[in-house]
Amino acid sequence: MSQLIKPLDYQPLLDTKQTEQGIKLIKEFFQQNLSTELRLRRVTAPLFVLQGLGINDDLNGVERAVTFPIKDLGDARAEVVHSLAKWKRLSLAEYQIEPGYGIYTDMNAIRADEELDNLHSLYVDQWDWEAVISKEQRTVAFLRNVVERIYAAIRRTEYLTCETYPQIKPFLPEKIHFIHAEELLQMYPNKTPKEREDAICQKYGAVFIIGIGGKLSNGEKHDGRAPDYDDWTTIGENGREGLNGDILIWYPVLGRSFELSSMGIRVDKESLLRQLQLEGKEERKTLYFHQKLLNDELPLSIGGGIGQSRLCMVLLHKGHIGEIQASIWPDDMRVECKKLGMTLI
Repeated sequence: MSQLIKPLDYQPLLDTKQTEQGIKLIKEFFQQNLSTELRLRRVTAPLFVLQGLGINDDLNGVERAVTFPIKDLGDARAEVVHSLAKWKRLSLAEYQIEPGYGIYTDMNAIRADEELDNLHSLYVDQWDWEAVISKEQRTVAFLRNVVERIYAAIRRTEYLTCETYPQIKPFLPEKIHFIHAEELLQMYPNKTPKEREDAICQKYGAVFIIGIGGKLSNGEKHDGRAPDYDDWTTIGENGREGLNGDILIWYPVLGRSFELSSMGIRVDKESLLRQLQLEGKEERKTLYFHQKLLNDELPLSIGGGIGQSRLCMVLLHKGHIGEIQASIWPDDMRVECKKLGMTLI
């Protein structure tokens, strides 16, 4: 309960029926826009993968995956995906996707270690996408261009939602602001990473923070990233490290910053080896995924995840993600949310 944000004078703008219709509208329209904008083909994705192949997303490296034994495989263990960051890159190779094109899929995950609040659920759903790029496109300028195109698709979806439900008013700014995590630290040296995100998002409305995963000048990371998918150590523009980042907005309903997407240019052989060494994970070099990459069997790529329930929550002006998706919540949170006008599914 200590994690629950209690918005003042909260009133849902849509009833239950309208909310369900709005979710369908947003999901169908946005994924079509994303597919067209980035030239992505839809593919079918797994809910679980075999343990020990290095395919699952390790997130910050401390979250436990949900696992179970498979009877017909001699009790070999499978684990529910955290995301499909590495599986998608294997699929690009399998489907022989050409540069300039890619794939997207509906990713469903269970994150049992999540701290439950208005934004975080045990159940995670997102559009996971990945596209093949050339060596010359492994730049911050290319990353920024892709971010701007994704943000444009988000704003088009906001426009449609507000046209469909006039009681919902648009609030996203026309443009997204770019800033490196180190620059953000210099702007707000006495704030925590979360407080820095709140400050910059309140100032600009929509922000992409570049370079998440590596240590900053204060010896700390802005946030954690696994060492084997996003490239957070290659030197980009202004001599700073990082070819990845997060899309965040200022969300007035909750009065805080709100992450919609984590994405980036993926590691090549050199940055993979460098990041495994930095994180003390060099034993991963022998795993299936890592061997594929080190043996030049995987294409260079850019990719990320965009929260489905989160995008619907923002565009429908909801106060809790449990108003969008069905999940498990503490009983006292359900009771308190109902008092505040946030009826959890």
